[in-house]
Amino acid sequence: MQTKPFDNVKGILFDMDGVVHVGNSPVPGAADTLKYLDSKGIPYRLLTNTTTLPPEKLWRKMVNMGLPVTSDVIVTVHQAAVAYLRRNPNGKCYLLVDDDVLPVYKGLPQSESHPDYIVIGDIGNRWSYTLLNEIFNLVMDGAEMVALHKGRFWQTERGLRMDIGAFVSGLEYTTGKQATVIGKPSPTFFETALKDLGLDKKEVIMVGDDIETDIGGAQRVGIAGVLVKTGKYRQEDVERSSVVPDAVLSSVAELKDLL
Repeated sequence: MQTKPFDNVKGILFDMDGVVHVGNSPVPGAADTLKYLDSKGIPYRLLTNTTTLPPEKLWRKMVNMGLPVTSDVIVTVHQAAVAYLRRNPNGKCYLLVDDDVLPVYKGLPQSESHPDYIVIGDIGNRWSYTLLNEIFNLVMDGAEMVALHKGRFWQTERGLRMDIGAFVSGLEYTTGKQATVIGKPSPTFFETALKDLGLDKKEVIMVGDDIETDIGGAQRVGIAGVLVKTGKYRQEDVERSSVVPDAVLSSVAELKDLL
């Protein structure tokens, strides 16, 4: 495990929720770390599997918390999903996403009765047996599940909360078909961020609070992973995982010691 500064780091990828903020509160020291990177000319991107907010609202949320970020550093799963769906310009979508993010998908053909793709995001209390059975039958009829992510849970200011991975995994089990996963730990999402930075994977490190999604996902594409003990971090998850982080920090506030 890394105990001394990394060599040749030219860019940073951060998970957002749990790393630079938890809910509506910034992680102590996160703003200073981002200012430090700016002062050193080290570019970074904030990667998020968050599906309930469009890019503009995510950016305003960061600013309102006092985090010194510009809108262009945020890379969302919705942007990656739209790019994927546009590969088939005639493909019809059934969008199971929060109403606030529907404008991001404007212009894509849509159908709830005969879709080619079922885009699965966080829809809160709209989940029900009736809806799950509807999706099940559409997939059995040939629709492709496009999961914005398969997260198990996330950290809120009120504690842990179950994520959509349970629904996606249940649908995979019952249909016998695998969903196309867009967000972390999908290699495509990390590669999208690398392309945005214009850097090679060996020149970048990923900082996250999820041993599997953030650290394991990054390492599988050749990016070093730095685990922070904030957000959803749980020691028992680390002990159960086969993933070994390249470094472990108490929080993002300590990152500059590795650079």
